[in-house]
Amino acid sequence: MSDLLDQVLDAHGGLDNWRRVATIDLRLSIRGGLADLKRPAGGLKDAHIRLDTRRQHTMITPYPAPGSRGRFADGVVTIESEAGETKQTLAEPRRSFAGHDLLTPWTPEQFLYFVGYAFHNYVTMPFLLTQNGVVLEELAPHEEHGETWRALKATFPADLHVHYPVQTFYFDSRGYLVRNDYAPEVSGGGAASHYTFDHRVFDGFVFPTHRRVVRRDGENRTLLTAPSIFILEVGSVVLTRD
Repeated sequence: MSDLLDQVLDAHGGLDNWRRVATIDLRLSIRGGLADLKRPAGGLKDAHIRLDTRRQHTMITPYPAPGSRGRFADGVVTIESEAGETKQTLAEPRRSFAGHDLLTPWTPEQFLYFVGYAFHNYVTMPFLLTQNGVVLEELAPHEEHGETWRALKATFPADLHVHYPVQTFYFDSRGYLVRNDYAPEVSGGGAASHYTFDHRVFDGFVFPTHRRVVRRDGENRTLLTAPSIFILEVGSVVLTRD
């Protein structure tokens, strides 16, 4: 397992280099069937995302509309004015999804929670796998699209906000993350596979700039010809070091 993790970390920019990164700023657009269903206003278009690499803290501007911004910090979501004045707060957002099914729309605070923790996970991968309490196990190689991908099963600690406590990550021959399997607890939408494409280098680190999330059936087959749950497009990425 350790040789795979070492290869993956090195391929994405190196763990020592990562430990010097304090914040990441990027431009993000989100669309897709679940975005339209869960948030009547739609997904996000060319929003500014700033995240802290050392704790789960994500800021989205503007959100949910011009003149406001959304903050996910240590499990709490807050909608603020541009000056930082609190407008709405949801202290235990995960519990607010209890009883939801696929057709249940989300409040602006719930959508903020989802994007805040999810995109923090996405952007900090694969370095997220080095967090305290994460348990890794290498699985059998996976064949897909004429390629052989190595796979890691990750079990995350309870204090880390993730889609699901147990997930599988697939890496190609370069060591790049190409697929992530999970079943989001908050969406009520069942199992999903998250594919990453168009990997680009920003300031020495590799980030996928196009993501597509599709459903996965009971036999672990991805429904690639079905409509996308989410499509995520990343523009510029700027890293700030200490």
